Amino acid sequence: MLRYGLSSTKNITSEPQLSIRSTKARDLAHALSRRTGQPISRLVELALERYDVELRQQDKKHPLYAVWELATEGRRNVPAGTTSAHDDLYDENGLPI
Repeated sequence: MLRYGLSSTKNITSEPQLSIRSTKARDLAHALSRRTGQPISRLVELALERYDVELRQQDKKHPLYAVWELATEGRRNVPAGTTSAHDDLYDENGLPI
């Protein structure tokens, strides 16, 4: 069987695919592609990147954002293999020393 002019016996690797089953999305993608001259894959990348930025900006408005950022920064500075065990502070019965 020939498909796209290639033998089906050849092992062809391709880039990952994204399939969206939406008439509206398809129509918008094709219209924008014609209007901008950009391939649909690039338009999808741009849209997802912009949405990611928008969500990150919304996250920054959340009251706990500063805490999340401090926790993230703190984790970067913890040496590998470090634990949060505090066994040296408690006796064999689990009571503080």
